[in-house]
Amino acid sequence: MEKDEIHLRTLPAAAPWGPHAGSEFHGVDFVPEDLSEAPEEAGMRVNKKYSCLPAEEKGIHIINIRAIEDIGYDQHESTLLNSLSKNPDADCKYGLYFRDGKRKVDYILVYHYKKSSAGRTLTRRVHHNDSSARSTKQDQPLPGKGVQLEMGESEPHVDYHEDDKRFRREEYEGNLVEAGLELERDEDTKIHGIGFVKIHAPWNVLCREAEFLKLKMPTKKMYQINQTHGLLKKINSVIQKITEPIQPKVAEHKPQTVKRLSYPFSREKQHLFDLSDRDSFFDSKTRSTIVYEILKRTTCTKAKYSMGITSLLANGVYSAAYPLHDGDYEGENVEPNDRKLLCEEWASYGVFYKYQPIDLVRKYFGEKIGLYFAWLGVYTQMLIPASIVGIIVFLYGCATVDENIPSMEMCDQRNNITMCPLCDRTCSYWKMSSACATARASHLFDNPATVFFSVFMALWAATFMEHWKRKQMRLNYRWDLTGFEEEEDHPRAEYEAKVLEKSLRKEHKHKEKHRYFPEETANKWRKRTDKEKLTWKDRFPAYLTNFVGIIFMVGLTFAIVFGVIIYRISTAAALAISSTPSGRSSVRVTVTATAVIINLVVIIILDEVYGCIARWLTQIEVPKTDKNFEERLIFKAFLLKFVNAYTPIFYVAFFKGRFVGRPGDYVYIFHSFRMEECAPGGCLMELCIQLSIIMLGKQLIQNNLFEIGIPKMKKFIRYMKLKRRRSLDHEEHMKKKQRYEVDYNLEPFAGLTPEYMEMIIQFGFVTLFVASFPLAPLFALLNNIIEIRLDAKKFVTELRRPVAVRAKDIGIWYNILRGIGKLAVIINAFVISFTSDFIPRLVYLYMYSENGTMHGFVNHTLSSFNVSDFQAGTAPNDPMDLGYEVQICRYKDYREPPWSENKYDISKDFWAVLAARLAFVIVFQNLVMFMSDFVDWIIPDIPKDISQQIHKEKVLMVEVFMREEQGKLQMLETWKDKDKKKGENCNNHSPRLSRSHSGSLSSCHSYPLDV
Repeated sequence: MEKDEIHLRTLPAAAPWGPHAGSEFHGVDFVPEDLSEAPEEAGMRVNKKYSCLPAEEKGIHIINIRAIEDIGYDQHESTLLNSLSKNPDADCKYGLYFRDGKRKVDYILVYHYKKSSAGRTLTRRVHHNDSSARSTKQDQPLPGKGVQLEMGESEPHVDYHEDDKRFRREEYEGNLVEAGLELERDEDTKIHGIGFVKIHAPWNVLCREAEFLKLKMPTKKMYQINQTHGLLKKINSVIQKITEPIQPKVAEHKPQTVKRLSYPFSREKQHLFDLSDRDSFFDSKTRSTIVYEILKRTTCTKAKYSMGITSLLANGVYSAAYPLHDGDYEGENVEPNDRKLLCEEWASYGVFYKYQPIDLVRKYFGEKIGLYFAWLGVYTQMLIPASIVGIIVFLYGCATVDENIPSMEMCDQRNNITMCPLCDRTCSYWKMSSACATARASHLFDNPATVFFSVFMALWAATFMEHWKRKQMRLNYRWDLTGFEEEEDHPRAEYEAKVLEKSLRKEHKHKEKHRYFPEETANKWRKRTDKEKLTWKDRFPAYLTNFVGIIFMVGLTFAIVFGVIIYRISTAAALAISSTPSGRSSVRVTVTATAVIINLVVIIILDEVYGCIARWLTQIEVPKTDKNFEERLIFKAFLLKFVNAYTPIFYVAFFKGRFVGRPGDYVYIFHSFRMEECAPGGCLMELCIQLSIIMLGKQLIQNNLFEIGIPKMKKFIRYMKLKRRRSLDHEEHMKKKQRYEVDYNLEPFAGLTPEYMEMIIQFGFVTLFVASFPLAPLFALLNNIIEIRLDAKKFVTELRRPVAVRAKDIGIWYNILRGIGKLAVIINAFVISFTSDFIPRLVYLYMYSENGTMHGFVNHTLSSFNVSDFQAGTAPNDPMDLGYEVQICRYKDYREPPWSENKYDISKDFWAVLAARLAFVIVFQNLVMFMSDFVDWIIPDIPKDISQQIHKEKVLMVEVFMREEQGKLQMLETWKDKDKKKGENCNNHSPRLSRSHSGSLSSCHSYPLDV
């Protein structure tokens, strides 16, 4: 044997050696020293697939394994490999490029592999050369895997589950190579047991997929954007100068005067596009999108059934798949990149006062995430005028509280109004003046300005929706999405598995019936089962489970609210027994505050539970596509969380104090607990307390605990686990991590549904019950200013980079927002009419007031009760608690007095007030709905300048193609003229050349075709 030859023998195919059995090292099969069990006929074998290329061109030198073992080198192979070049990690920019430093990493696949404790592993990074990539077959493993070197084991342990996963990976990666992608494996990482497959899409693949996906790319043609003239131009320039300090310092955010004409990419029309810099023509977001489309489309068919990347991830064949971030965002000597720029100008609390660089967000994360942050920014901006008006309404209530006659009458101790007990036996009579503080606080939110604010907020919601539609159209124009239509997505892995299960079940039944069926007919049957799909009959059990589950969850929410009601009643009765006067006076405040805190804790816990249940209910439905899955999940989660968040508030607003009964004939729960009543000033103050605590508590706890604390805790736990796995080798520990290793430690992106859901619930708090809490927009504004930067920081620093998804709108969320806006009009009408005292005051002022003022209103709303009519065992135990004997006590209701013929019956005043309330609801609802629709109609959905620009683009594109066609015609005419001249020259040849006449003519005529 020659000196330069490598003396190696190979294992038989039937004897796998660990999870990497059969792996190849650029044409060399590695085996352990002890080859006693390997048959001699195997001999030395070199893989012919790579033998045509020198080892140096494949990116690594072939090393004599026997020599390595002789010198005792078995644990520090990376040192030897790294010594071959000065700093290979720096050449590839620490994982952003392949080892050659030229091909960019567009996507990463991550997998787990097991190493036997009895063996030694030689791991390394290997290039997949362009020429070798194209010649790879599906049944050949990707070069670069770690190879197990078993020592002294006669029968190595075989993990068939791991072998199956490896088999699927090899086939899938082979299919990816056949699709044109270039792969490179890396198992020599700081994260032991984790392997990475780096994917690069070459230029021809990018062009092909961009054409398939109809991606609009900028052409060479540039045109002038229409600019405003005259007064509008001056106003715009002044606004730009004023807002310059709050503009982000990014190139994408500067106002543009020219724009490149965009057109769907076509390989036949590459001359239209500016391809001077091919490396930057497709940005990292577009490259990762293209690779992800190939990953979804490529299947692994040699396994039991066809599997795409989603199925492989679900079955644990790969543990993760993600595109890389552009680089580091902090630290010394960090190269400038979009991620670092976003961190400085967007994901920092120090720039909270600045506009968001939405175009840069879209460039880095894609249109779907860009639209979310654009919507959140528009919503936050629109909260500014709502907050200002809410503050004015609140200040108006503060300024007029001393002039409010009803609250002054309640606080006047000279009136000496004795009220009936709030509970049986333990509670005694009390004076109305003791509720003075509640009455005064009630006026802050229950005043005539509240009605105006409700109308304003209804119109505000309509204006916000229209403003967002216009903003969305501007973004569609800027992001070249004007003609974009979403195509049907690939079926989900779970759907394919369910269809396969159904097909196999039918095939099994078919085989049982026709055991001796001809093979030809069996093939026809198999083709027919391939077109199988799930019907409503297949999904009926899931639909039934969904229906029962949602009803049960809604019932559970009602039961919890009912339990809190029991708590309030029983606690109020227990505190009333307190002998201290201060304890008795603060019963209502104590009970309300503690009950609201209980509600808040329950709401936050059930929010998480309902989110998981909604996802499980959606999964058992097995929707076909990701879009269907997302829409169904959103609907269920929103329904459950809406009921969970607003049921306690609905109870206080519309049910508390409505079904109490009257003294002597109260309504009891379980024959022992008396239904609770509203305070003398009405339930609006209590509704305000309930709404403010739930809204503020939910925002603070969810923001601080769930969005900051839990991700950091997960990151810390993951870091500790990885730290335990790490090698104790100091050199390995000090080595700088590759980009894909750093990104692997980040939290995976879980979608935008939680972010949208949080904001939609907040939008409900701002609009649905705004009549009772005018400061809700202000607190929402303060929360959103923090929320934008919090979400931005999370996306830039805490999460793996999500795959960019094209979208032209916010989807189903827009319909939910519109529905909440319409519902808000109805709810606010009922809150003003039935919860507040606005309508009773109007009725008294215009029907019963003797002098046209509100004097006597409190006395008008109170009915009288003779204490001798108490039911046995319900009268107060201490009737002399006030120091005098009470004959008549008062309670809030419209009923006949005890000296009337129909004592304690509902009086005519009640029906007059009820009619006025219903009339107000009808008038308010129709008037505000009409005004909202008028705002919707008067504001066009598409801004005029944008529609003009879109039309201009179409005209320019037609001109470009017309010029191209004219150029082609001119070239054809030129060629024809040349052809005729050549033919004439050929005809004028001498007779000597007549023999070659036909040949010369044909050659002349063939010239244009060659061109």
